[in-house]
Amino acid sequence: MESPNSGQDFLTDSIAEFRQLKAMSEKALVRMSDDDFFRPLDAESNPAAIVVKHLAGNLRSRWVDFLTSDGEKPDRNRDTEFELNADDTRESLMTRWNRGWEWCFQALESLTPADLTRVVMIRSEPYTVTRAIIRQLSHYAYHAGQIVTLAKHATSANWQSLSVPRGASDEFNRAMLEKYRS
Repeated sequence: MESPNSGQDFLTDSIAEFRQLKAMSEKALVRMSDDDFFRPLDAESNPAAIVVKHLAGNLRSRWVDFLTSDGEKPDRNRDTEFELNADDTRESLMTRWNRGWEWCFQALESLTPADLTRVVMIRSEPYTVTRAIIRQLSHYAYHAGQIVTLAKHATSANWQSLSVPRGASDEFNRAMLEKYRS
C-alpha cells in the first residue's frame, strides 16, 4: 500500500541523497592537495578537477529551468568540461561546483509530489520527473565514487574512511542496532 505522502517522501529522500553525495565528495576533495586535485592517475583518467568541472556543467544544465527547458542546455559545451584551461583554478572550479549544487537544490526543493509525473526532457528524450531525479542521483553517485577513489589514491596510507572503516562492520552494526532498537 502506498503511503499518502510517498511523493513527498521521495522528494525528501532524494534531496537527502543528493546532499549526502555532495558532502561525501567534498570531504574527499578537501583531503587532496592542489597538485593531487589536478593530477590524473594516468593518460586516460580524469583528475578530480575535471570531475568537478564536468559535474558543475551537468548540474547547471540539468537543474536550471528544470521543468521548462531541456536538461541539455543549448549553450552547454560538454566536451570542454573535460579540458582544463588556465583560468580553471581549484577555487574557480569549486565556485562553479557550489553554484551547480545550489541550482540542483533550488529545483528539487521547489518540486511538489504532483510534479513527479510531469515530463521533462534531457537531450530531447522524455523522462518523468521521478526518473530524471533517479538518473541524476545515479550519475552523481558514479562521479562521487570517482572523487573518493582519486582522494583515497592521493592520500594512500593516510586515508580516513568516509563510511564504515575496514574491520569495523560488526561494531558499526551493533551501534546501529542499538540506535534504532526502540
